[in-house]
Amino acid sequence: MNITDVRLRKIIDSGKLKAVASITIDDVFVVHDIKVIEGDKGLFIAMPSKRSTDGEYRDIAHPISSDTRSYLQKLILDEYQKEEEQPAS
Repeated sequence: MNITDVRLRKIIDSGKLKAVASITIDDVFVVHDIKVIEGDKGLFIAMPSKRSTDGEYRDIAHPISSDTRSYLQKLILDEYQKEEEQPAS
């Protein structure tokens, strides 16, 4: 699996939600609505989810292995940090 594009939309004044990301996999498949969240231990990603009939939120798409989740999180958070370091225009 090769992540060929990461796009971020920064969220201003939204508490712990800092950005929403979309990733493109192998130039053929896109996953939208990956959230960048500020937690007690720093930034992390939350995969797109949907509220079920029992009120619980369940991921719609998610990595199978912790290695893949770590890979995605690093790519997305690296992109977020790059955008944070750019001067405001």
